[in-house]
Amino acid sequence: MKHLDLKLSNSPRKNTHLVLFASQGEVASAHMTSHETEYVVSKIKDKEQELVTLNQYNRYVFVIKNELKDENKRLEAYRSFGDKIAQTLAKIDNKKIDCLGIDNPEDALALVEGLVLGSYIIPKYGNNAKPSPTWSVLLNTKGITKQQVSHLEVVLESVFIARDLVNSPYNFLNATQLASRAQELAALANFKIEVFGKERIKALKMGGLLAVNQGSVQPPTFTVMEYKPSNAINKQPYVVVGKGVTFDSGGMNIKTPWNYMREMKSDMAGAAATISLIYAVAKAQLPLYVVGLVPSTDNQTDSTAVMPGDVITISNGKTVEVLNTDAEGRLILADALSYAQKYKPLFVVDLATLTGSAANAIGQQASVCMGTASEDMKAKLKAAGNRVHERLVEFPLYEEYRKGLESEVADMTNIPSSPEAGAIIGGIFLENFVDYPWMHFDIAGTAFLGSKDAYRSKNGTGVGVRLLFEFFKNIAKG
Repeated sequence: MKHLDLKLSNSPRKNTHLVLFASQGEVASAHMTSHETEYVVSKIKDKEQELVTLNQYNRYVFVIKNELKDENKRLEAYRSFGDKIAQTLAKIDNKKIDCLGIDNPEDALALVEGLVLGSYIIPKYGNNAKPSPTWSVLLNTKGITKQQVSHLEVVLESVFIARDLVNSPYNFLNATQLASRAQELAALANFKIEVFGKERIKALKMGGLLAVNQGSVQPPTFTVMEYKPSNAINKQPYVVVGKGVTFDSGGMNIKTPWNYMREMKSDMAGAAATISLIYAVAKAQLPLYVVGLVPSTDNQTDSTAVMPGDVITISNGKTVEVLNTDAEGRLILADALSYAQKYKPLFVVDLATLTGSAANAIGQQASVCMGTASEDMKAKLKAAGNRVHERLVEFPLYEEYRKGLESEVADMTNIPSSPEAGAIIGGIFLENFVDYPWMHFDIAGTAFLGSKDAYRSKNGTGVGVRLLFEFFKNIAKG
């Protein structure tokens, strides 16, 4: 469903709410009474940023002052203002807004981005279900291109897709259903897709994915998405890998406390971001060859489930002693990262709700990253993250950490002998299965929130989609 109808025009419409900008004093005062103008001036005086809300009965008027010099901070402030406007108008049917007097195209688009993302409604199963609204927005800002508008619409749609996937209950979204949803999106955006069933996964000797799936009655899937336009500027692909554990009980190392388990439908947030990103790249027709890989299963307890102490073999031939069945995401990612080697990729990034340690270390305001990519590639990823406010904090992959995965009976264990540096050890484990430039994003803290944080919705946030689309968009520009 389209959630934004964006028009560029210098002619304000009738029966719309208005967003005005204090820097354009004449434009703002033309739509307010003298008393309202005095009130606004008193509220914004000596402030770098402020949003003033006026209720004119038949419409709302919002006046914004945003004079932050740091561009990334200013853009984030506009997104937050957009969210506040969305909350003010949440219970009002009129979703038409004219934004008048903003000079900078990026500022205007950031405001609209926050407006739409902030109005997301979690899908409801049952009666009185209410969809997320569709906003009709007019911008009179000069310099905005049709491509910028198109990219914004695509990104917003893709974030909503990712959020919907993460918020879907397990009984509506097992591994097979997740793959089917990816197939639907492939048909809409015209990218190639192939879904491997259990027999094909066995033939590929994906021992990590098969081991995690042992305790489930639902079969695993391995989804390969490929977007390769004729005008692609790269012959070797960029590969994105997403962890697709559709529900994680912890396996035989069952999770506690019980209320934490309710969130485990979100353990496929990396897969949701990957599927939505490939859709966005294809829908926007970026001139890039991009591949998405999603290993998917649930992790359940059963008499057939993988047991602590079992030794399994990953598809690249390396053996793993499974000391903890709740460290399952890295096992299925190991097979996917090994599979990525066949493409001889330029660069690979994986997204995974991998460790509680990452969330404990830096909270919900950034994602942990680490990897073997060049410093230039890392800088581009971090710059893209800062631009869209999906920030990255890099952790080191020191050689000394490898000792934590030493095993007496296999090539490695899947968890360390001590709890320290858990997020880093997770990355060290994954590094064993790459032979290309690679980055690992641990999104455990940012993928699923217990409460709304401005335009970042409660529950699934869709983290990773905006960041990587910005990254790929910049690469496409050269």
